[in-house]
Amino acid sequence: MEKNIQTNIERIQNILGNSDEVICKELELNQTKCAIIYLLGLTDTAVLSKFVITPLLQYTQKFDSLETIQNNCLTLGETSVIKNDKEIISNILKGKGILLVDGFDQAIVLAIDKYKERSIDEPPTSTVIKGPRSGFVENLKTNLAEIRKILASPQLRTINLKVGKHTETMVTIVYIKGIADNSIVQNVKKRIEQINVDGIIDSNYVAGFLEERPNSMFKQIGNSEKPDVISSKLLEGRVAIIVDGSPIVLTVPFIYVEELQSGDDYYSNHIRAGFVRWIRIVSIFVSILIPGLYIAIVMHHYKAIPLKFLITIVNTTKGLPLTPFAEILFVLILFEILYEASLRMPKYLGLALSIVGALILGDTAVKAGLISPPAVMIVAISGLTIYCVPDEAPQLYILRLLFTFAGAMLGFFGITALIVFIIAYLCDFDSYGSAYFAPLAPFVDSDLKDTFYKSDIINVKYRPRSIMNNRKNLKRQGKPKKWKKQLQPINYV
Repeated sequence: MEKNIQTNIERIQNILGNSDEVICKELELNQTKCAIIYLLGLTDTAVLSKFVITPLLQYTQKFDSLETIQNNCLTLGETSVIKNDKEIISNILKGKGILLVDGFDQAIVLAIDKYKERSIDEPPTSTVIKGPRSGFVENLKTNLAEIRKILASPQLRTINLKVGKHTETMVTIVYIKGIADNSIVQNVKKRIEQINVDGIIDSNYVAGFLEERPNSMFKQIGNSEKPDVISSKLLEGRVAIIVDGSPIVLTVPFIYVEELQSGDDYYSNHIRAGFVRWIRIVSIFVSILIPGLYIAIVMHHYKAIPLKFLITIVNTTKGLPLTPFAEILFVLILFEILYEASLRMPKYLGLALSIVGALILGDTAVKAGLISPPAVMIVAISGLTIYCVPDEAPQLYILRLLFTFAGAMLGFFGITALIVFIIAYLCDFDSYGSAYFAPLAPFVDSDLKDTFYKSDIINVKYRPRSIMNNRKNLKRQGKPKKWKKQLQPINYV
């Protein structure tokens, strides 16, 4: 920046390509030239006129310094003085205004940016029957406000970082001081600072850089669209990462048992919540194993099938041109095509697609003798159970295919060997110092109260040791305060 205002205006306009969207409002106040530069469409012109231009025109004193203008003249809530050319350009591109005054080599940043954002609604991926229904939006400040509204604690801390050469996306690390492990906070900060990429569009871009094993297909970073879920994870000692422009907030460390938990579990009866968790566990095994087990039994272990069931299978598969493996593979691919088409088709065509897929393709294929009813039923059951744990669907799809190949090639032996390999592989996982299969491997007795069953909130007195690496401040619930019952005299009159 230079002290000549005209030179500064020309430099800023040249950097921005002399675009018609760059507006330069020039003023002359007390024989001093001023200029306000902003980007059309990203700036609230009503706020600019009311809180910037009007006070400037009414100010009659001499401009001794920019701090005088900032403190005594402008009625805008958020202003700052900067000198760096790069920061000035960045603020203009983010929708803020820049006030230049002749004779000063600094500029005042005006918080007059305006963004249209959707209302705070219940996220479509995390619907609940009971409990809070608010969800995150694409604005970072709004998302932070949603968390602070729940966690009104002075120990809630944030670290702001800019990531992306062209986007300069704001990424905020959120944690509770005294609960979160400081080494994890510094590790996350270091990894984000080392990101060297053209742009960050969504939080999933950042998740790829935070993963300790980026080439693995298994989920390693937690995520949620609900402020209450993120707040509860912060209270357990996790660290949250909020990315401007994304409604999905990331959390670390991540352990697999988080996938078995749902927001409904904490707002309903704990016995019912424990039962539903076992349904999810069974659904995971059914979704990935049932196609492979069916092929293994039919191709390699048909003697293990009861006679009546074997006769039924033989009658339904008699005369089919495809082998059991090719048949299951064909139905799996067919279901995947229907799933992808239903996601990307217009909503008003979704019903028609489901009718075509379920009735015409499925029923006609069976009647035409291309596939058998057991194959359709097996794949349908597998597809339904996958969505009992929707966040795990991408991994379960691949695992289902792997177990299908293992069952076709080696039967029960191949399926058993693959199970042992996957368990051994995941037991070696480490997410920011927390074991992936905790609290089972290693076994943490106190953490079982919120894993395979849901204990009553009164009995959950400690934070999970599986993620509390510093082992400090584990206690989250003290003894209940004594309630003194005050007896009122009874008036019998």
